[in-house]
Amino acid sequence: IMAASTTTLRYPGYMNNDLIGLLASLIPTPRCHFLMTGYTPLTIADYYQNPIPTSGDGDATPTSQEAAAAGGRASSNNKNTGRGGHSASVRKTTVLDVMRRLTQPDNIMVSADTRSPTSCYISILNIIQGNDVEPTQIHTALQRMRERQSIRFIPWGPASIQVALARKSPFLASTNKVSGFMLANHTSMAELFDRLLGQYDKIRRRNAFLDNYRREPMFKDNLDEFDSARETVQCLVDEYRACERKDYVDYDYASRSDSGGLE
Repeated sequence: IMAASTTTLRYPGYMNNDLIGLLASLIPTPRCHFLMTGYTPLTIADYYQNPIPTSGDGDATPTSQEAAAAGGRASSNNKNTGRGGHSASVRKTTVLDVMRRLTQPDNIMVSADTRSPTSCYISILNIIQGNDVEPTQIHTALQRMRERQSIRFIPWGPASIQVALARKSPFLASTNKVSGFMLANHTSMAELFDRLLGQYDKIRRRNAFLDNYRREPMFKDNLDEFDSARETVQCLVDEYRACERKDYVDYDYASRSDSGGLE
């Protein structure tokens, strides 16, 4: 994931060749700057290329389930490669398949529900890696996705997917002809922070894990810093949810700032 996110920085082109240019178009407002990532295709190394985990007595015999899974993978690789069970098969992917899978929850690295009826994308940047990818394939994939309306965008801003093309590293072998990495700003991040606030409130009500903090000079008299931090996170949740509405351009920043939310 980290290697894919820095591809356009390590192999610079005429766009997205610095960190500011990479993130500027993804973050419309300063507070909504928490991005989610996605990657496809996700593959698992061949069973026989990895050491078999041993049990407590040093026995390296795989379980029946592991053996069956290994046999299935080996026979599949034999059919696809014809060179025994030690080479992974090349998965045929198209640009459209990669871009469509990038927005599927199974390929997103954040535990947030991007399929919620009210949530929407604020911005998306897809980095498509492949040595044989043509710009026409990108345009065709974007047109197909636009026609299907499979992605819900914010109602108050431009709805588009930015795409950056990158070549694969010649020093790293890959079994996939095309792979994709997504950086996205999505309002479902509010769900993640809201869940965090719920966990914090449970601990705060029981005054759990606070004794060590009270020994410090800044927390000796009160725990106002914790309350201020919670209010800041709550303001972030409120703003992400406000992004889902058409009237977000009239969002009252002043009132949130007065309550200590903008810091």
